Amino acid sequence: MDAASPWTPPDEDEAWALSLVARVERDPLPAHTDVLVAAARAVVLLLTDERTTSPDGEFAAPVRAWRDRRIRKITRRARGVRWERTAQLAHVEARSGDAVVRAFAPHRREEVPDVLRPLQVGGLDLADPDDLVVPSPAADLLTVRLCPDVRMTTGKAAAQVGHAAQLAWEQLPADATAAWRAGGFGVRVLVGAPVAPAGERVDVRDGGFTEVPPGTVTASAAFEG
Repeated sequence: MDAASPWTPPDEDEAWALSLVARVERDPLPAHTDVLVAAARAVVLLLTDERTTSPDGEFAAPVRAWRDRRIRKITRRARGVRWERTAQLAHVEARSGDAVVRAFAPHRREEVPDVLRPLQVGGLDLADPDDLVVPSPAADLLTVRLCPDVRMTTGKAAAQVGHAAQLAWEQLPADATAAWRAGGFGVRVLVGAPVAPAGERVDVRDGGFTEVPPGTVTASAAFEG
C-alpha cells in the first residue's frame, strides 16, 4: 500500500489496522509492563506526528481511513535482522526500560507491508520482574488500568493500552491532554479497577476478535495526578 495514496470514503466491510511491532530480543528480554507503556506512547506519538496532522502528511490519509472504522491494532514482535528491517518503513518509536515499540501507518488488514508480513502476531507473553517500579500519579502522566479479571497476553494487552491512550488523547479534557503532551506523553500501566469516576476516564471495550469476548472492558485510562 502506498501510505501517501488519496483517501477514499470508508467501506465498513473493509478492515484496517494499525501495526505495532515490539522489539523482543533474548537478552535483555523486555518486561511486560515496559512493552505496554512503550506501545501506548507509540500510538499517541503517531497520532500527533506532523506526518499525521498535516493534511498532506505521509500518515494522514491512512490514519483518516482507519479512524473511520473500528480502531483495530495488531501487535507483532521482531528481533535481530527482522527488527532492523522494520526501520525501512516510516514509523514512530517509543521506549520504556528495555522495551522498544514502533508504530506504523494503518493499512488494510489484507495489505500488510512486506517487511511486516513475516513477523509473528500471536504468542507474545512476557513477565514483569518482582522489583518493577511504577511511577507515582502525576498531572502529566496518563494512568492506564488493565482490568484484573481479564487475562490477556502481552501482545493483546499492548493493543488495548494503545486503544486507551488513543481514546484519552481524543476524548479527555484539553487542559489535561495539553499537560500530558508537554510532559512527553508519559504513561503508567497498572492492573486494577479504575479509580476515576465516570466522565473523567475512557474505557476500552474489546471488539472480540481475539482472546476475549466482544464488549469486554479490557482497560481504562485517566489522569490521576
